[in-house]
Amino acid sequence: MKRVLVIAYFYPPLAGGGVHRVLSFTRYLPAHGWACTVLCAGEHDYWVRDETLLAQVPAGTEVLRVAGGSALARLLRVRGVISGGRRSSGAFGALRALANWWLLPDSYVGWAGRARAAALARIARGGIDAVLSSSPPDSVHLAAADVARAAQLPWVADFRDPWISLNFRQPPTRWHAARHVAMEAGVLARADLVLAASRTHADQLTTRSHARPQRVLYLPNGFEPAAAAPVEPDAQHFRIAFTGSLSLMEDAGTLLAAVAELLEREPSARAHLRVDLAGPYDSEWPARALALGLTDVVRLPGPLAHGESRALQRAADVLLLWKPHGEGFRTMVPGKLFEYLDSGRPVLALLPAGDEAAVLVERARGTRLEPGDAPALARELLARYTRWRAGERVPDARPDWLGSHAREPLAGELAAALDTLVASQRSRPSAGRTT
Repeated sequence: MKRVLVIAYFYPPLAGGGVHRVLSFTRYLPAHGWACTVLCAGEHDYWVRDETLLAQVPAGTEVLRVAGGSALARLLRVRGVISGGRRSSGAFGALRALANWWLLPDSYVGWAGRARAAALARIARGGIDAVLSSSPPDSVHLAAADVARAAQLPWVADFRDPWISLNFRQPPTRWHAARHVAMEAGVLARADLVLAASRTHADQLTTRSHARPQRVLYLPNGFEPAAAAPVEPDAQHFRIAFTGSLSLMEDAGTLLAAVAELLEREPSARAHLRVDLAGPYDSEWPARALALGLTDVVRLPGPLAHGESRALQRAADVLLLWKPHGEGFRTMVPGKLFEYLDSGRPVLALLPAGDEAAVLVERARGTRLEPGDAPALARELLARYTRWRAGERVPDARPDWLGSHAREPLAGELAAALDTLVASQRSRPSAGRTT
């Protein structure tokens, strides 16, 4: 069996949306002829953790942990900005702005340097046939580029999201922007294969002069099919749910405003309406809920174990989906969207028209509203609540096409790509490969 060295900061028991893609690689690649060695962060090097995910790590997976975390994480802990699944949004923003000035490409660059040394040490022991790096953080790709070049191994650069500081954040100066452009260009030019988790991002990458189209593979985030355990309808409550990170999500505020407007129009709904916003959150959201008088309706439990989140999705009368605002986020398709669709429950998305995630929602017969439009969201939720009060429950409707996005067949696609890279590498002259 061949073996791939996966360099990825996020791996169980760390949690969050970025963990599940890499975890699924390690779960399913062995069935396709690829054993996995994962080089990841320490067990306490992120503010969101889920111990239950450790049970999903295959016994045969070699896990090498490089402890220490990011520079920003250490500052956050020292200053008490993070507590459990709650983060002080103002303090976090200020510290991240400083990190954007001084740490390139991101605050994980120090960890990436230590990971580079650990990766080379593992390769020196033998048995590694390929390298795969998965971002964010983007600094893992810089480490992997050095490792693959030194070891003369084929390298796959996996982008769960596009390069952060060129799409989701504004570099502080033109010099910073130019450095990010150059670093991303170097990764795209040197990687033997680039994976993109959204078709929009894959299409963008194929137009770059430094990335050859045949070396870009669209591999969606996908989902882990959940056991379709029956869920007893809650006859007493109309349940609205969002699962995932609430940090830096403007439309969490849109929802709170919409719920307040709904209750103003229909005060009797207060006895029946329940809103669960489950995931790590910034401190402004409970403060906003308190100011709007919603603490008896809105629950912010913080991060839940993954199984609990899936159960919450199955029990919902409507599932809310949104992303951070901004043109750069059009390339992002949240992994939880596929979990939402797997649950069969109605999806209501606050997304721009034409957005790739919005197209998937509409293809699955969900509903799309414009981001930030609290009055429209209030009207839609009130209409659904009114139908629920009349005894209507929307039946489960899992889309037929969703099976092609399950993670097991997606891992098979990745394994086939790795096989091709290794075969090509072995057919090259012994003098080594060029970049």
